[in-house]
Amino acid sequence: MTVPVTPLSVLDLSPISSGSTVAEALQHTVDLARHAERLGYRRFWLAEHHLNPGVAGSVPALLISAVARETHRIRVGSGAVQTGHRTPLSVVEEFGTLDALYPGRIDLGLGRSGGPRTPPPAPAPVESVAVGTRTVGGVVIPSRFSFAGLLASPRFRAQAALIRQPEARTPPYPEVVEQVLALVEGSYRTPEGVPVQAVPGADAGFEPWILGSSGGESAEVAGARGLPFAANYHVSPSSVLEAVAGYRAAFRPSARLAAPHVMVSADVVVGPDDETAHELAAGYAPWVRSIRTGVGAIPFPTPAEAAALTWTDDERNLVADRVATQFVGSASTVVERLRALRDVTAADELLITTITHGHADRVRSYELLAAAWAEQS
Repeated sequence: MTVPVTPLSVLDLSPISSGSTVAEALQHTVDLARHAERLGYRRFWLAEHHLNPGVAGSVPALLISAVARETHRIRVGSGAVQTGHRTPLSVVEEFGTLDALYPGRIDLGLGRSGGPRTPPPAPAPVESVAVGTRTVGGVVIPSRFSFAGLLASPRFRAQAALIRQPEARTPPYPEVVEQVLALVEGSYRTPEGVPVQAVPGADAGFEPWILGSSGGESAEVAGARGLPFAANYHVSPSSVLEAVAGYRAAFRPSARLAAPHVMVSADVVVGPDDETAHELAAGYAPWVRSIRTGVGAIPFPTPAEAAALTWTDDERNLVADRVATQFVGSASTVVERLRALRDVTAADELLITTITHGHADRVRSYELLAAAWAEQS
């Protein structure tokens, strides 16, 4: 009996390369989506990030529309809408509109981020990630990274101030998800018991997902409401196993989903050989360093620009978990690591993010991976 190939999907940030522009980054995103559809990737998701000099993907709904208009079959969605500064109605109306324009192809990925629900903690030193790493079934599970210093950075505070209305109250995340689902199902009632209908949005056919980085609230919400769950190995590799375990433990069948469904993300760069792939991925460490030091993602460096940078030991420790868990190499090397990630997490799908300085190298990475995955997975 032939075992079905585990589907691969794409998560794109619309990265801006050094020397490039926002317009070029957005054009490259649309072009990459065309290639992803041609290559057989199941989904093409767009991320939401703000105030990053090297990331143009800040408005998923607009990019989803641009990508869906230029493709025909591939599912297009958000990875993820940041609900911390959005109302459930605004999200449902946006994605209801997208669903009406591109029926049967839209995914709504919901995330908890987008504005603190409590005041951010005082600055704290970042914990070292150089110790405590373990390997499970061939998958690197690093020690936990502390985001306390990052959350207290001036850029993060500026983002929180700019994307949320003054004095706005963000409801608890389970309440946000519940309201989104009720608006889509047409069962929403105001606190006074008045029925309201989202137009567009009520009875929309988009597919809701929950994205999460731990076994906490997001995983529990996804499981309890019988929704598919995307676990962020590429963002928080230390907690991916607890995330998928927490989701499965909380899962209850729903009208949408009879059994748990998990997608796991990974950062990937594939080249014609291991050496070339590592050269193409050279900008990744300084790119992560810029994020974790609180200045925001820099335009993605060339290999030469990356090689010219100086590093302290503390800075290397700052990015060690992300570098160790990026899958870089020839197609066979990367497929082996992705298979291990799939098997360890029992993932039903894998979500691939690839960033290189050159757009052609990024497209080629996805081409090499798709071909090798179909043959070897």
